[in-house]
Amino acid sequence: MHDTLQLTLILLAAAVLVVVVCRHLKLPPLLGYLLVGIAIGPHALGWLSDDEGTRHLAEFGVVFLMFSIGLEFSLSKLATMRSLVFGLGAAQVTATLLVVLGCSLLVGLDWKSGFALGGALAMSSTAILGKLLTERLELNAPHGRQIMGVLLFQDLAVVPLLIVLPTLTASGAEMAQAIGVAIAKAGVVLILLLGIGQRLMRPWFHLVASRKSSELFVLNVLLITLLLAWLTEMAGLSLALGAFIAGMLISETEYRLQVEEDIKPFRDVLLGLFFVTVGMLLDVHVVLESAPVVVGLLVGILAGKAALVLLIARLMRIDTATALRTGLALAGAGEFGFVLLSRAGVLGVLTPEAMQPVLAAMLLSMVASPFIVEESEHMVRRWIGSAWMQQAMALHNIAVQSMGATEHVIVCGYGRSGQNLARLFEQEEVRFIALDLDPQRIREAAIAGESVVFGDAARRDVLVAAGLMRAAAVVVSYEDTNSALRIIAVVHEARPGLPVIVRTRDDSDIDRLKEAGAAEVVAEIMEGSLMLASHTLILLGMPFDRVLKRIRQTREQRYSVFRGFFRGVTDEGPLDDDEPLRLHSVLLPPGARAIGRSLAQLALPADSVEITAIRRRNIRSLAPTEDTVLAEGDVVVLRGRDSDLAMAEMRLLQG
Repeated sequence: MHDTLQLTLILLAAAVLVVVVCRHLKLPPLLGYLLVGIAIGPHALGWLSDDEGTRHLAEFGVVFLMFSIGLEFSLSKLATMRSLVFGLGAAQVTATLLVVLGCSLLVGLDWKSGFALGGALAMSSTAILGKLLTERLELNAPHGRQIMGVLLFQDLAVVPLLIVLPTLTASGAEMAQAIGVAIAKAGVVLILLLGIGQRLMRPWFHLVASRKSSELFVLNVLLITLLLAWLTEMAGLSLALGAFIAGMLISETEYRLQVEEDIKPFRDVLLGLFFVTVGMLLDVHVVLESAPVVVGLLVGILAGKAALVLLIARLMRIDTATALRTGLALAGAGEFGFVLLSRAGVLGVLTPEAMQPVLAAMLLSMVASPFIVEESEHMVRRWIGSAWMQQAMALHNIAVQSMGATEHVIVCGYGRSGQNLARLFEQEEVRFIALDLDPQRIREAAIAGESVVFGDAARRDVLVAAGLMRAAAVVVSYEDTNSALRIIAVVHEARPGLPVIVRTRDDSDIDRLKEAGAAEVVAEIMEGSLMLASHTLILLGMPFDRVLKRIRQTREQRYSVFRGFFRGVTDEGPLDDDEPLRLHSVLLPPGARAIGRSLAQLALPADSVEITAIRRRNIRSLAPTEDTVLAEGDVVVLRGRDSDLAMAEMRLLQG
């Protein structure tokens, strides 16, 4: 007992220290866990032994990681990104696996080892790249969508790879039989659990949630996850498959966001322990002895994966600049690669001699990934001359859209706030041009007749092309203080005195934005409090003029009366379970079912989907009636939730 407590304290102290350092250096925490495992494992200080009990406990980290992936699994999301996921994503994983398999055979490894290495090296880090793309506002850029599509397929590919790996320990005909049995078992388990589970999961969660106990809710999530993991293991499959299925089942309920928030602490702690055990596998002495091999593997992984993605993307007719950005981002290894490599080592598919240099190279490639992404834009501009031409074309499109506009408003960001602002501008006949980085949003809004173009509002050339020198104001409608500060700096350098209105979530950055030169800062939480207070005061009988005066004073004082609040447990969650409404444009091609029918005849579910506008021959009707008859070439603008919109689109096009 004393030894166990001592080892636990050593593990926790080392993990906390290294993760704090990683946070300070803006590196992923999982790298810290790997370094902890290397330092205190049996091959270095020897404070922690690599025994069966430690590995079994660490496997729960993989269980909860796969559960999280299942929560993110969405058929509608897959349908939306199917060309990226099953096109570029499938090609990248397959090609990487085959290339690594071929290289393994050339250096004298057997094909089983090559298959395991290929699966591990095909993975890239969803955690690192997702965070970097979000911070760089590139999540919805062309290369951002390509990257996320590939990562989504990689996450899905882990499931069959984990099923197949144990069968590689057999030989000859037994292996083929084992693979067939494993796939058949997985198919039967999926059909049974998904078929029965979908009918039971929602009412069961309704029952548990109705007890209004957070402890009971968390216990129920743990029970469902571990029960399905145990069932799949009893069926001769992996724990991870059951956890993935549990996540899929819960993702179809309205409790997905709450479950994701509740399970996060368990997942992060156990996953940290898993990566500690992965670090324990690395023998620093062996790695140092084979340093040239490690360096060669590192260069091979980074250059090989980047070149492979670039080649596949070009074959799919993706422009060279986007293909290179995508390849550079996906060059590094990923967390699932360590999962597969560790599993292959435990099963004996990979020998320690083969695994050690690969493990070290994968670790170094993950460390290098953030730096490669940061420098990727400079590499693209230096190596590909057409990148400049593409940027020039984008600026030309923006300039054409804003040509002749004077005293207009430049709206930076065309999300929900930007679109609501634009509709008010339309009613008041105020000219505007909106800039956004989401191609899908721009495409749907543009065919619906909206004044929006693709462009990064934080760049000077984009703002100038949008008519900055002739504009009356600039509005930053999205929540990103760093981007807003860059926009303010550009505007004040080019046109001092031009008002910039900035949206922010709360009062934490109001002073920074004001000091940078923002004319007004609209804090959502503060404005919501003002509206709540104003309606209440009026209902209490306070004169309207006095209420307006109080609101004006509060705004002039930068919401000082609202600064600071007593934080409670509920401020950290739960998240809103209601799926937000969104707009979706549907073009009626020749042969669409809706052509020649009135809106009343279509009988769309009025309680879930609303037709807000119909665009015909570039003329938009804002108030379609039930008697409106649809024609070929019409653009129907729908409003609803994702699942309802998909059903409505199918009814319009196919019936």
